[in-house]
Amino acid sequence: MESESEPYVRLSTLRRLHQAMAEMNTARSLADTLQTVADGIVKGLGYELACVNLVRPDGDLVVAAFAGNPAAAALMTGRVGSRASWERRLSLGEQWDGLVFIPHTEGWVLDNDDVPQWHTEGPEPRFEDEWHPSDRLYAPMYTPGSSGELLGVISVDRPRNGRRPGAWGREALQMYAFQAAIAISNARLRANMQRALVRLEREQQALRASEESFRQAFEYAPSGMAIAEMGGEQHGRILRSNDALCRLLGRPASAMRRYSFSDLVHPEDVGTLLRTSAEGGRAELRLARRDGTYVWVSLRNSVVADTADGPRFLLTHVEDIEERKRRELQLAHRASHDSLTGLPNAAELRARLSARLCQRSLTGSGNEPESPDAAYGHPAYGLGGHDFDFHLGSPAYGSYDHHVHVVAPEGDRDDGTKGLAVLFCDLDGFKSINDRFGHNAGDAVLIEVARRLSNGVRDGDTVARLGGDEFVILADGLGQADAQDLAVRLRNEIIQPIRAEGRAVRVGASFGIGWACCGMTADEVLKSADERMYIEKRSRPRQHRRAG
Repeated sequence: MESESEPYVRLSTLRRLHQAMAEMNTARSLADTLQTVADGIVKGLGYELACVNLVRPDGDLVVAAFAGNPAAAALMTGRVGSRASWERRLSLGEQWDGLVFIPHTEGWVLDNDDVPQWHTEGPEPRFEDEWHPSDRLYAPMYTPGSSGELLGVISVDRPRNGRRPGAWGREALQMYAFQAAIAISNARLRANMQRALVRLEREQQALRASEESFRQAFEYAPSGMAIAEMGGEQHGRILRSNDALCRLLGRPASAMRRYSFSDLVHPEDVGTLLRTSAEGGRAELRLARRDGTYVWVSLRNSVVADTADGPRFLLTHVEDIEERKRRELQLAHRASHDSLTGLPNAAELRARLSARLCQRSLTGSGNEPESPDAAYGHPAYGLGGHDFDFHLGSPAYGSYDHHVHVVAPEGDRDDGTKGLAVLFCDLDGFKSINDRFGHNAGDAVLIEVARRLSNGVRDGDTVARLGGDEFVILADGLGQADAQDLAVRLRNEIIQPIRAEGRAVRVGASFGIGWACCGMTADEVLKSADERMYIEKRSRPRQHRRAG
């Protein structure tokens, strides 16, 4: 249990934590930064021992800094643990959000691995959350950005209060590890930049200052950059790419030189890329990663020209906008889906229904199209023979029109015609639940009904909430009998008891079955199904409309 003075402890911890972060971000070298990270845990987070394990270029982890015990520091510093052993510990331990905890009771996890560790003895814990000397707590550090590669692991021991960290202690350690990863990455970047500057100064004394500045800006830019050929048979081929772009796409620089951006762009975005390349402008498109997935990027081209010879190459800036696109998709989902049930809302329902309909009324016998070609929106023959005089730009046709006309069964008998059934569902007795038990109970009923309807239809069918206690199901490829069977099956699911606010309630359901047909609007289709629902509702005795 945390003490009553926790708010004061938190404020004090925040002050120490702030001081520790300030110190590790002002360290002069990578070694100083690593030691400052370890010292900050002892000073600011209340642990007696702290160790920073850093990933080496070969993938293994070396003890780079130790704080809290000079004898243990002399014993531990410089020792190496294999990557496989570390990954085993991090995967088998208890996951505390971003931390990994291995209690002393799970010591078998530590068997037969080569991770450097100190051994201390102590009695068994006297209470549940007391810290045991053999407990292990790790805070993995990952490189900033989308790649998220393992940078190192902070390990701590002996909390001064003798207890396993609570929620606040865990969050503080996790936040500290995140900031430490940034500080270490920045220190590495500064070290790399210093080494590069020295090397460039030694090897490229003859280069102009502007070329040196360009190289530094290109190589160490936080976002992706590439240089591509302009003009000729290999127009667009990537000549050079920086580390940020290679990490973003998961491809080494040597492999990037085999591609042009047109090889990497999503097929749907090729036209956007070509227009951007020609205009030297900006576009948002998707590029392929090595694992086959696509990442949204903002791509900006600049034409780098030579005053004597004209354009020479394209300088391309690539910014990762995956997170922003994800938020945009979330906002679009919220706009098109009901916030309570998560089902498509009325606007989305009308959009999906309208997408299946066209304004061309089907003539002939019943709702059958005039010919197989007419069913797909292409009148291959006119009354006078071959007829090629139709216009793709007319309202009935898109530039590449593949519309399949929607037809409906004729009358109430099942004539074998398969169509797009529109089932209009209205709950019976729902208002009384709202009135008697409150809106929370009513919301629980709506959520459960939405779940049962979704589970009762096929993949590809649409279940939408029209509003209030009204739902609509779009089910394609059904005949009259199929639609009736579906309505009966869904009604039987709905009438089962529902747990709401600690009590069992029941609602009934009335279904009206309408059929979508080209030549109708979405509102006309919904109105037809709504009218059939009310006919069906009135046809049953009032006492039978509710399930109970």
